[in-house]
Amino acid sequence: MASGFIDIGFGNIAQASRIICVAAAESSPVRRMMQDSKDRGMLVDCCAGKKCKSVIVTDSGLVLTSALATSEIKEMLG
Repeated sequence: MASGFIDIGFGNIAQASRIICVAAAESSPVRRMMQDSKDRGMLVDCCAGKKCKSVIVTDSGLVLTSALATSEIKEMLG
């Protein structure tokens, strides 16, 4: 896993070493995970009003949404 921080869109950054996975936001299980995280207060919306394309899960249980495609985030992680 890459070290430091990565840009997840619209001036938002995430610590690369804390990221467990990056998933596409279109599937029903990922949508359910987003809703569960929102209900628990663990969802951080970083889409700035744009369509959510990817979901980032961290080791602390936070779920971050991003308007960037999973392939773009993967490139930044190296």
